[in-house]
Amino acid sequence: MLRLKMIPLLTFLLIAACGSNPTADKKEPVKAKKPSAFSGVSAREKEYYSSAIAPLYQSLLLRTGFNGAILLAKNGEIVFEDYHGYINLKTKEPITSNSTFHIASVSKTFTAAVILKLMEEGKLNLEDNVEKYLPGFPYNGITIKDLLSHRSGLPKYDHFMDGTISTVVMVKNKKGKMVKRIKTIKAPVQVTGLPNNNDVLQYMIKYRPAPEASPNRRYSYCNTNYAMLALIVERITQMPFPVYMQENVFKPLGMTSTYVFSVKDTAKYIPSYNYNNSPFKLQKLDCIYGDKNVYSTVRDLLLWDKALYFGNFISLKSLDMAFQPYSNESRGFKNYGLGWHLLIKPPDPTIVYHNGWWHGNNAVFKRLVADSATVIILGNKFNKNIWAAGKMSSVFTGHADTTRLDE
Repeated sequence: MLRLKMIPLLTFLLIAACGSNPTADKKEPVKAKKPSAFSGVSAREKEYYSSAIAPLYQSLLLRTGFNGAILLAKNGEIVFEDYHGYINLKTKEPITSNSTFHIASVSKTFTAAVILKLMEEGKLNLEDNVEKYLPGFPYNGITIKDLLSHRSGLPKYDHFMDGTISTVVMVKNKKGKMVKRIKTIKAPVQVTGLPNNNDVLQYMIKYRPAPEASPNRRYSYCNTNYAMLALIVERITQMPFPVYMQENVFKPLGMTSTYVFSVKDTAKYIPSYNYNNSPFKLQKLDCIYGDKNVYSTVRDLLLWDKALYFGNFISLKSLDMAFQPYSNESRGFKNYGLGWHLLIKPPDPTIVYHNGWWHGNNAVFKRLVADSATVIILGNKFNKNIWAAGKMSSVFTGHADTTRLDE
């Protein structure tokens, strides 16, 4: 049962000052942690965190029509958890701990980790060109690392396969200087049915939609990158990506409710919902995976979180590589690693996270590695406040979070 009990401000300050959160003042760069870094959570600390989170949950989510699941953890232990609303608005089936949600772009964290795992096994090199694994790939000079870090310059499949194309145009900026900009325009739709990842590749081979930039010139978030990475996994392992993920990632980590949605799952598709309760029907880009299409629960994602902390799937060395910034050409605190958004705002510790959106699904997976704390929020009814609710991580750091993270 959710408890909406406020703690006095004085108690909050005393606990913060007396060391209930000893890692909040650390300023060193983000590093993957070893199992010994988890020191447990006392009953008193759990009570503190739960009482501090509850009013934030009420104000940030419940009052805005939240329909989903939430879990916050410290040192790998759940300190707050709740399930609210319906997984199916038509049947009124309630959301429970076993309810699976489309986690949208949080799926990229799995795809990236699998690529790094194959690297550790000597089956690929991050500097390999994509065409080594995808014969006919029509864009030269793009490496696997470029795909991981969104520096490939590839066109966006969710545009060119859905009736729009992106083109580079020259425009004057505020200073009167001619600069390149990406303009999206309508184009004839060439795709019908439920295309898969190979269909995306074949479309690019046949029509060669214009790239947005030369390889490794700039960061541009692009789902095509991760759709191609999933294809590379299939070519190397000789297994369908959903099967490989089930047998080599989800089952070994005990993520029994997690799977990759593909064409074979369309018969059991349950829609997500817009803010006005209208359902999103199955659409033609819904069977492309790697960039999205992992379905999971908040508890299963906590198992994923623990596996990352412990180095149970990929090594801590590889994880440290994934947490390095690779997009430094733009000023600001936000950056991207290999499958992870990064908020780098010295002297505060780096925040490692990935949010997601697809149709009515919103997702937050926010990891405060320096504090061994995690915020997981999944919703199946569009609610932009879900992304803002990631700020309740402030209960672990002891200071307010005023940064808007990428959606």
